[in-house]
Amino acid sequence: MDTRAHGSWLAIIAFFAAVVNGALGYGFSSITVPLALLFLTNRVLNPALVVVEVAINLYVLAVNRRSALTALRRTWTIIIGLLPGVVVGSLSLASVRPEYVKLFTYSILVPLILIQAAGLRRPVRSERTIGFPFGVGVGLLYSITTISGPPLALMFNNQGYAKQDFRASLAVVRVAESSMTAITYLFLGLYTPASFALLPSIIPAVLIGVPAGTMLIGKIDAETFRRICMSFDAWIVGFGLSRLLPQMKLVSAPGGYSVLLAIVVIDLVLLYRFFSQRSARLPSIPG
Repeated sequence: MDTRAHGSWLAIIAFFAAVVNGALGYGFSSITVPLALLFLTNRVLNPALVVVEVAINLYVLAVNRRSALTALRRTWTIIIGLLPGVVVGSLSLASVRPEYVKLFTYSILVPLILIQAAGLRRPVRSERTIGFPFGVGVGLLYSITTISGPPLALMFNNQGYAKQDFRASLAVVRVAESSMTAITYLFLGLYTPASFALLPSIIPAVLIGVPAGTMLIGKIDAETFRRICMSFDAWIVGFGLSRLLPQMKLVSAPGGYSVLLAIVVIDLVLLYRFFSQRSARLPSIPG
């Protein structure tokens, strides 16, 4: 695929991901990355996405600024833990072979998305105790993949955050992680002309998509939209993993797609359960 085709596809992907991010407060990277990795490497893609995500996260923080101080009081231990994770992850991105970084990205996303889709919750009694190691893990994941929405959403939903606190906490943590990662990438020399060449395709899509998503979410059911986005994400990650495994000669070509089939089957079961439960909660209409 030539550079112009890369740019066109990336613009379409970025627009869709920006709409999701504007609606939910997260999801830009977790949708953009699995799709874009089909024709790019993390080492080229990540620096461009981090620059864009700093701006997106600042925008989301500004929208939720009234709850920002409350969010900071709950998430400060996570933020402290981000730094060592970001440094280690950035060093790994700079030194590890691209295909192994892709394998890590896809492999870590599959369970995170499916656990979130399953709605599993087990509230942690001491958020401060778990905050630092959780922050280290999130910082590591984000700096290698630019993805942190699934684990953060899983954590904050698990703790029963109110809607406004949820969005503000996501924004506070994501501003911190994207800023730390952007600075660390700079020190490691990870910004290249190839990465900056992606920005003209991404920035206009984000400028249009994020406000569009913010308006869209007021007209549709947020939980249903979020769940459908997770299914799309899971299937794309499964497809990417199924293509990558044969390329790395870890499995045969037909065998790789058994991974996609397994993910699709699991997700369809979870999706059926989700809609069945929502249908059961709807009040019956007298005949």
